Amino acid sequence: MSNFIPTDNRLGVQPISQSNAALPSQYQVGQSQEFGQAHPLGTIIRAYDATLGEGEFIYLLGVANTAVGNTVTYDATTYQTTLSPSTANNVGPVAVAMSANVAGQYGWYQITGLATVLKTAVQVLPGAKIYQSGTAGRWMPTSASGKEILGARAANLATVTSTTSTIVVLINRPSGQGQIT
Repeated sequence: MSNFIPTDNRLGVQPISQSNAALPSQYQVGQSQEFGQAHPLGTIIRAYDATLGEGEFIYLLGVANTAVGNTVTYDATTYQTTLSPSTANNVGPVAVAMSANVAGQYGWYQITGLATVLKTAVQVLPGAKIYQSGTAGRWMPTSASGKEILGARAANLATVTSTTSTIVVLINRPSGQGQIT
C-alpha cells in the first residue's frame, strides 16, 4: 500500500507497516523490541512516503480481522481499536490501519495526510465526501444519514471505478459524525 518512513528523530521506532505481537508470558531479559508493545499507547509520530507525502500516525492496540487499509474507531483513553462500525451516529476518533494489526498486537494507524483506505464496490468521484459503509472497516462516498466521516475527503483527481478496492483519502484527525440533534 505505502512505505511510510518515520521522520521523527527517535531511536527504535517500530516500522509503520509492522505489527508487534504481545510479549510471550516467559519474557526474556534483553528481548528485542520486535516483540511486544514498542511504544506507549497513544504515541503520535510523523512519517513520510515518497508517493503520499507526510502523515501522522498513532500507536494503538489491534482488533481481530484488521487488514491493511481498514478503518477503525479507537478509545482515546484505552487506545483499544474496533473496526469502524457500519451503524449510524458513531462519534469518536477514526484511524486507518497501516498493518494487519489483529487482537493482541500493537501497531500504527494513520490520522493525518493522504491515506490508502479500503472501500466498498462503488464508484468514487473526485473530492467526494466520505461515509462509513455497511461493511465494518470500509468507507464509501455514498451519502448515508449519520455516517459521514468528518475530517475526510476523497483525494482522487479522476473517478475511481467500483472494481477498485481502495481509495486515497485526505484525512485530518477524522471522527464519526455522531447523532444530529
